[in-house]
Parts: sequence; structure tokens; C-alpha cells
Amino acid sequence: MANKVKQLWASGKAVVNAWLAIPSGFSAEVMAQCGFDSVTVDIQHGVQDYQSMVACFQAMNGHPVTPMVRVPWNEPGIIGKVLDGGAYGVICPMVNTKEEAEAFVQSCKYPPRGTRSNGPIRAGMYGAGGSYQDTANVETLCIPMIETRTAVENMEAILDVEGIAGVYVGPSDLGYSYGLVPKLDREEPEILKIYDKLLKECDKRGIYPGIHCSGPAGAAKNIAMGFKLVTLLNDSGIMATAAKQWVGETRQNSGGKA
Repeated sequence: MANKVKQLWASGKAVVNAWLAIPSGFSAEVMAQCGFDSVTVDIQHGVQDYQSMVACFQAMNGHPVTPMVRVPWNEPGIIGKVLDGGAYGVICPMVNTKEEAEAFVQSCKYPPRGTRSNGPIRAGMYGAGGSYQDTANVETLCIPMIETRTAVENMEAILDVEGIAGVYVGPSDLGYSYGLVPKLDREEPEILKIYDKLLKECDKRGIYPGIHCSGPAGAAKNIAMGFKLVTLLNDSGIMATAAKQWVGETRQNSGGKA
């Protein structure tokens, strides 16, 4: 299976990414039909676990989206397991140093670049028998998260690690680490300055920067800034936003009867 994220990046376009917090194959199936380029299962802060991740991947397998995962932590066991389950991209939280970035890549890649154990129990079904290992190191994406003051201080060293395809900004934690209110769409000059530097450093190295957004307005703004992957909130947030809007409109237009 071709990695659509890589194809879009190579064409110069930005990727529009979905985020699954709900542990439901049906929810994943619905989201996969909505026009997203990639769909990320969140097993860090979402209500997902490994089994629900696999169910989500199975549900969206018939749709032209690239399956990705945000793992709970920079730990080789879970990183290898989500890749074996079919993830084509791994987003890893709280990568703060060059050493942590190197350890992340090592966990994602087969030898000789890395130390990933061989056993793509489900991922192997995406290609012809035995061919998965031939392309996995190239096709699977290592995407560390830059979301702390320490990571910003080590930005260039992190980006210099061979095998990193992109980086992912967690705006909420990033702002929080600078003593600001945790939120997704940031306007503070000190944070925008960090974004500007990150975008320039990524461009120098051919690395693709991504960011989490609260909705389409923030996503469009970040694409205009130069981000190459934007996530639109998450499935539960989108559902809640639409439900609140519709309930509010119904009450408002009921003439006081609802």
C-alpha cells in the first residue's frame, strides 16, 4: 500500500489529518470517508488501546487514507507493535533530545538503520508476501513531537537525526511549558517565533512539519505559514462541536418551545 502522506509531501501539498480518540471501528470508517488524507489513532490521550487501534485500521482499510498512530510514549515495545499492526506513520510524544530522537528512529526501523524486531503480523498483509520488510524503512514515517521548552532548545539536534520524516507540534503542551494557557491555536509572539524557526529548520533538511489545530480556520492559517500536515481537532471534538451547534440552533429557532 502506497503511503499517501509521502506522496502528497513529494507533490508539495499539505496533508489534512484526522485524529481518532473514540475506540470504534465504525467511527473510524465514517472518518475515513470524509476526505482526509491520513487518519491517526491516538493511543496516548485518546480512549484507544491496541485492540481498538487494529479495529480502526481494519475499518478504514478500504479507503484511500494512510493509517498512523500517536503512541503513548517513546518506548520500543509499543512502537514496534503499532507498526506491526499496520501503522504507516508513528507520532511520538515528548521527544526532547537528540538521544531520544535517535532511540525513536531505532525503534521504528529495521536493521541496519534500527533495531525493530521482525514480525509484521498485520502490516505484512499490505503488500505481497514477504515484501513488507523490503520497503518498510522507507515507507513508514518517524514523526517526533516537539512540544516542550527543552525540545525547542534541542530543535536542530533533533532534526539532524537520520530517519526523521517530519515533526509534529503539540501547541497545548508547548505553550504550557512556557507558562501559557494550554490551547491549540496560538497567537503569542514567542510561540509564533518558535514556529517560524521550526519551519525554516525543517525546510533546510527536507523535513515536513505538522501541527494540531482546533479546526479549519487554524489549519488554513498554519498551512499558509508553511506547515505540511494539519490535524483537525479529533473525532469526539468534531462530534461535540456539531452537536452543540445543532442543539443551539434548534432551541433558538423553536420560538421558546424547546
